[in-house]
Amino acid sequence: MFDIGFPELLLISIVALVVIGPDRLPETIRSIMLWLGRIKRSFANIKTEIEQEIGADEIRAQLHNESILKGLGETKEQIQSALNSAENSISEAKHAIKPQNIAGSILDSASEESELKPTETAAALTIDPNTTNTKDIPTNNDPSNTIAEQSSDKSKQSENS
Repeated sequence: MFDIGFPELLLISIVALVVIGPDRLPETIRSIMLWLGRIKRSFANIKTEIEQEIGADEIRAQLHNESILKGLGETKEQIQSALNSAENSISEAKHAIKPQNIAGSILDSASEESELKPTETAAALTIDPNTTNTKDIPTNNDPSNTIAEQSSDKSKQSENS
């Protein structure tokens, strides 16, 4: 408070010993300490009376409660955001699991595979312009025109000729 160090205290005690004298020094120190104690007690009493009048205890309790409520509010917001993200992921998972989406994804993957791989009918067809007629070329629109029927038609043509 006063920022008094050991050298200052030593100097004050030497001056007090010289001025007051060794006989009266202990009595003087006792009386000074009594007065300091009374002053401290009176300041403490004044402080408690002012705090009671102002309601400092209530203000402290209210500030403490407000800080707790603020912490609870932040926690509530964190929990709410976690709950919202969980609900979003659940709804996305439900949307992905719906039967029409599963069937659609199977069809999509099948069409992707068919685009990547050549079809067996196209691989089986080899057109020789010298020996085949346009009747022998299968069309995609005619479902009755299969590979087995094509081979039987070719064998009939070869027997006829």
